Amino acid sequence: DTKENLERAIREGHSEISPSTLFAWACITDNIPFVNGSPQNTYVPGVIDYAVSKKSFIGGDDFKSGQTKMKSVLVDFLVGAGIKPVSIVSYNHLGNNDGFNLSAPQTFRSKEISKSNVVDDMVSSNSILYKDGEHPDHIVVIKYLPYVADSKRAMDEYTSEIFMGGKNTIVMHNTCEDSLLAAPIILDLCLLTELVTRIQFKTEEEADFHGFHPIAVLLSYLTKAPLVPKGTPVVNALSKQRAMLENIFRACVGLAPENNMMMEYK
Repeated sequence: DTKENLERAIREGHSEISPSTLFAWACITDNIPFVNGSPQNTYVPGVIDYAVSKKSFIGGDDFKSGQTKMKSVLVDFLVGAGIKPVSIVSYNHLGNNDGFNLSAPQTFRSKEISKSNVVDDMVSSNSILYKDGEHPDHIVVIKYLPYVADSKRAMDEYTSEIFMGGKNTIVMHNTCEDSLLAAPIILDLCLLTELVTRIQFKTEEEADFHGFHPIAVLLSYLTKAPLVPKGTPVVNALSKQRAMLENIFRACVGLAPENNMMMEYK
């Protein structure tokens, strides 16, 4: 809904407004950057409109720490190599508070979306492998198992079509301390967000310097479901996200963007 209607609903104490949306609204009001580290529906249209109108930085969604980060690397490699993933199955079980919250169907649904959409731009980048509208079968399963606590288990199966109608299957198992993977991402996001708020730039046609768009695309490298301004392509491939960050920082210190052509050695 609109920011005016959302503000009215907040003032009237409507129960359907999530706590994370309230936190986001409060931060935007005080012009404090807000990064959403979970997949819940925090950024309703009114929140995004409010942030843009206030020029207050927002970013997200959902920290990218393990299984999804690996997926954004592996699928990018497979598609780029002409290997066509046709089935992706991702299973997780964990016993911490994150696992408990995700046992609720409405909470899991938002997580399922953020973990599933990560392959979309990589699939659409290769029109030879995938016809218009074609997409791999992709399922994500998360189960709450209290005994394993923070020791998360993640299992993935990638089945791909290869040369002459052959099939290729890659299976991975990962055991990790979930919170220990997420905590450094929080720190990195705080440092990166603070830095982004201080960068000013302008094009040759512009008279004055200005900051980045309030929707902080540069945080995409650390999130599963990058929040981008309307009309901006969503990039999930990890190498492209990292290159974007590196080249922005190179520009800040007066270096040309890295393009890996290495023409001086050709």
